Amino acid sequence: MAHHHHEINHKNLGVTVILNVLITLGELIGGLISGSMALITDAAHNFSDVLALVISYLANRLAKRQATTRHTYGFGRSEIIAAFANSVTLIVIALFIIYEATERIISPVEINSDWVIYLAGGSILLNGLSVLLISQDAEKNMNMRSAYLHLFSDMMTSVGVLIGGLVMKFFHWYYVDALFSIAIALYLLYLSWAIFRDSLRILMQFAPKNIDVEDICQEIAALDGIVNIHHVHCWQLDDHKRLFDAHIDLASDICLSEFEKKLATIKEILAGHGITQVNIQPEFGVEDSKELIHHHK
Repeated sequence: MAHHHHEINHKNLGVTVILNVLITLGELIGGLISGSMALITDAAHNFSDVLALVISYLANRLAKRQATTRHTYGFGRSEIIAAFANSVTLIVIALFIIYEATERIISPVEINSDWVIYLAGGSILLNGLSVLLISQDAEKNMNMRSAYLHLFSDMMTSVGVLIGGLVMKFFHWYYVDALFSIAIALYLLYLSWAIFRDSLRILMQFAPKNIDVEDICQEIAALDGIVNIHHVHCWQLDDHKRLFDAHIDLASDICLSEFEKKLATIKEILAGHGITQVNIQPEFGVEDSKELIHHHK
């Protein structure tokens, strides 16, 4: 079954960007006034949310541009690049938070906990609304899923900041601000890793993770009249489109119409594995490398 490019809801995305700009400004100002590193780092993370959402919007628009003679695959992979960039940004921010929080544990400072409590509470509400606005798009689009993870992880960050603010208010344990920052940063690393790994696999043109290329080739090689399958490539262009090309050795010098029947059967096999774009090169009596995976020199 063919996969169609998912049209994201631009209105919801626009509202989400505005909400996150408000969160960023509020937490940054509140962090500077209160002295809370957790609020400042949460503001930095929210700013990364704004960047992630803007990149997601631009990439989605770019992905819909038609292919040309100079861009024969079109611009579909722009969304994967955006997903990769967003995940890397999240990883870098998490590592920075860990570094800054460690410094704050060594040298704790007094923090105005009221600012932390109120602003963290507001951030939870606005981020929660943002998560709901783009949740449907995130189910069908890797690029939007990375933006969704930015928002969801920041909502969880704000929960931690709120808890830390309450602890500081009632117990005056100011090092808790830094401890929560470290715990949340580790959680961000965990959340962002899957998007980083999956987008990198696509950019490196690895075979899709749930496809066994050897099994597929055995199915094709078992078809009547096929001697060998070699020079195989299987990869993903974007979040949905999977491609497969290979050379097929035929047992006899058949006519084109006969090969078309075999090709239809091969396409049925590949469609069963979610592969929608197929390029098969038929060969008879050709002397070349018969390795399943051709090693280019």
